[in-house]
Amino acid sequence: MTYLPGLVIALALLWFGLSGETSPFFLGLSVIAILLTLLLSARLKVIGRDASPYHRAPQLLLYMGWLVVEIVKANVAVIVRVLGPRHAIDPAVVRLRTRARTDLGKALFANSITLTPGTVSVDVDGDKVLVHALVRENASVASFEPMDRRAARAADSSKRKG
Repeated sequence: MTYLPGLVIALALLWFGLSGETSPFFLGLSVIAILLTLLLSARLKVIGRDASPYHRAPQLLLYMGWLVVEIVKANVAVIVRVLGPRHAIDPAVVRLRTRARTDLGKALFANSITLTPGTVSVDVDGDKVLVHALVRENASVASFEPMDRRAARAADSSKRKG
């Protein structure tokens, strides 16, 4: 339960950031919503290190910055393929094994693939991700390795080794 204060702060900031309301009525609703969320989270036993956002924020922010650069590079590559020679698109499907151990890490990796133009995560089953790629040469396991490594480091940073 040591992560409860961080979760309360994160939920309050999210509520205020999305609503921007400061009237007593809306502040009262926010307290009720946060308390209900905490009650449901406690009953589901999901309050803990994996549910708290603040200890993971620096790694996730670094990863998001790297991902934005990769998305821009992939956009350029897809534009070149689409506007280039007639047979420049050669789709392929590849099954990848992710090194991410948490559900957050697996979801971060799969969603990062889908956010990157030219690739789509089709299925996640255990530690395997099925990916459809627009270009066969970019559908190798090695081409996804840096993203997998960085996503696992960012999302699974809370897991203790040993």
